[in-house]
Amino acid sequence: MKDRSKLITEQRNPDTLNIDCKSTLEIVDIINAEDSNVINAVHNERQNISKAIELIVDSLKNNGRLYYIGAGTSGRLGVLDASECPPTFGTNPEQVKGVIAGGFDALTRSIEGAEDSHEDGEQAIIENGITAKDTVVGIATGGTTPFVHGALAQANRSGANTIFLCCNPNLEPNEYVNVTIIPLTGPEVITGSTRMKAGTATKLILNTLTTTSMIKMGKVYENFMVDLQVKNAKLRDRAERIIMSVTNVDRDSADNLLTKAKGNVKTAIVMHKLQTDYGEARKKLDKYDGYVRDVLNSANLKK
Repeated sequence: MKDRSKLITEQRNPDTLNIDCKSTLEIVDIINAEDSNVINAVHNERQNISKAIELIVDSLKNNGRLYYIGAGTSGRLGVLDASECPPTFGTNPEQVKGVIAGGFDALTRSIEGAEDSHEDGEQAIIENGITAKDTVVGIATGGTTPFVHGALAQANRSGANTIFLCCNPNLEPNEYVNVTIIPLTGPEVITGSTRMKAGTATKLILNTLTTTSMIKMGKVYENFMVDLQVKNAKLRDRAERIIMSVTNVDRDSADNLLTKAKGNVKTAIVMHKLQTDYGEARKKLDKYDGYVRDVLNSANLKK
């Protein structure tokens, strides 16, 4: 068994040694104080995060995919971030995916032993048909998960872009990776409980990877999610409010525009701004790869 005692995420936090003696409010304050360090840890990795995003965008623009690979909390966070992309950004569900050691059951209950198989990680890459067009992000907050390292090794052999995310220094993986992201969140409040600060840093970074990638893919106009899928009342309300804000029309007009645009916010905006019909608006968006700003700029319109 590998001795992990020297890993920062496995060491005791000197500021929480007597946390079991504290009042409820004191415990809350201690946890909050520790969490405040996460933001700087993520900020210090901004250059590597940016490099990773460039790889992801390159893959997506060339009909490739983004895959998150992880175990336990890391795997769940990857699946969560991937699952939020279709409703938020209108992506194909196959374009951004999360793979967790142990499969679907591991999302709702712990299957800790699943992370120990290097071979299973390799097989996950093979089963998902990873190619040189794709980008694979291996998430292992502790940095040693065999399942993740197996996946990265196989992804590398497949020619895919590879990114390694962990929270311990000096843990460059044995296999080649294009970018390593290491937010140093330090010892956890509860020794070894990486679902806490390390998990929070992971969530922040994954949010940044996909959100920034989608912005660069033209799925955001100004700061609106203009490719959202209008699949329920809440999202319809949001879509109408986006149209109202961008076009300065009232609610009824926004509703009418959205209906004529077949539920597509981008199309509704272009139809109104260019005073054109659905077909012509779609042609314009297709010509400019879905970038609303480019369509409007081409017609000398700033908004």
